[in-house]
Amino acid sequence: MSDELSVAIIGCGLIGQKRARALPGARLVACADIDAGKARALAQAVPGAVPYGDWRQLLSETACDAVIVATLHDSLAEISAAAAERGRHVLVEKPAARSSRELERVAAAQRAAGVCIRVGFNHRYHRALRKARELVDAGGLGELMFVRSHYGHGGRPGYEREWRADPERSGGGELIDQGPHVIDLARWFLGDFKTVEGAADTLYWDMPVDDNAFLLLRTGNRKSAFLSVSCTEWKNTFSFQVYGKKGKLDIAGLGGSYGTERVTFYRMLPEMGPPETTTWEYPMADDSWSAEFGEFVEDIRAGRQSDPGIEDAAAILRIIGEIYRRSGYDHRP
Repeated sequence: MSDELSVAIIGCGLIGQKRARALPGARLVACADIDAGKARALAQAVPGAVPYGDWRQLLSETACDAVIVATLHDSLAEISAAAAERGRHVLVEKPAARSSRELERVAAAQRAAGVCIRVGFNHRYHRALRKARELVDAGGLGELMFVRSHYGHGGRPGYEREWRADPERSGGGELIDQGPHVIDLARWFLGDFKTVEGAADTLYWDMPVDDNAFLLLRTGNRKSAFLSVSCTEWKNTFSFQVYGKKGKLDIAGLGGSYGTERVTFYRMLPEMGPPETTTWEYPMADDSWSAEFGEFVEDIRAGRQSDPGIEDAAAILRIIGEIYRRSGYDHRP
C-alpha cells in the first residue's frame, strides 16, 4: 500500500458525493452508479477517476485499497461482501444492510480476507458529539445513568413515493433510516442493550413503512435509552442528552436545517441547585465525514478492526428487527 490510499466509491448520489469530497489521506480512482451519468459527473470532478455503470465491473477492473459503498439499502450488504471477498477494505454506509441476516455473508468475507470493514455512522464524528465523548471519558458526568434522544425531519412533497417508502429497497421506514444513528450513539455511550421495547407506526404518510418509532432500550446493568425518530417532525430536529450522576450533556443540532451544533454541560454542584453551565458551539462547516474517513485510514494502517464495525451494525439491526416484528411490519428480508 502506498502512502496514499486508493479508493473507489460505489453509489454516486448525495452521500457518495459527500464522501468523495472528504478523503483525507486518499485519492479517488474509480466510481460506479447504476445511473452512469452520476458516475461520470463525479469522475469528471476528480482528475484520473474512472466512471462505471456497473459496480461488478469496477471491482473486477479497478486496483484499489478500499471501497466506499453508498448505495440504497438493498445492495449495501451484497456489494460490501463482494468487495471484501476481493480483499478490499470497506466503508459501508449505515445501516449496512436491511437486516442482520444480510450481514452474515459480509462478516464471513471479512473473516476470510482479514480486511477492515467500517460502518458509516458519521454522527459520532460531529464536533458536538466528539466533545461530549471527551467529557464523558474524562469522568465529568460520573457514572452514566441513561440517555434520551429525538431525531426527526418533516419529509417533503412526494416523500411517500421515494425509495425510502419502498420496503423492498429500504428494509423499513424511519426506524431503519434515522434510527440507526441514535441507536448507535446510545450504544456508544451505554454499551450493549439486552432488553428491547418499543413500537413503530405509520401515522401520517401514505406508505407501507413506518414514519415514527419509539424505543426503550435497557443494558444488562439497568442503564436505559429513550429514543424516538420521526419523519413527521415538521421542524428538523436533532437532540441527544446524556445523564450521569454528576451532570448532564445536552447535544443539539447537526448544522444546516438542523441548527448549529452545540453541546451544553450542566455540572451538578455539591450543594445541588442550579448547575454550573458551559456551552460549546460549532457554527463552522461539518467535518464529520473527513474525521470518520481519517479514522478508517488509521484502522487500515494499524491493522485493527473498525469501531463501529459489522458486529455493531448487526446488533443495531437486530434491535430494529425486533421493533418491526412487535409492530407488525413483516417486510424485512
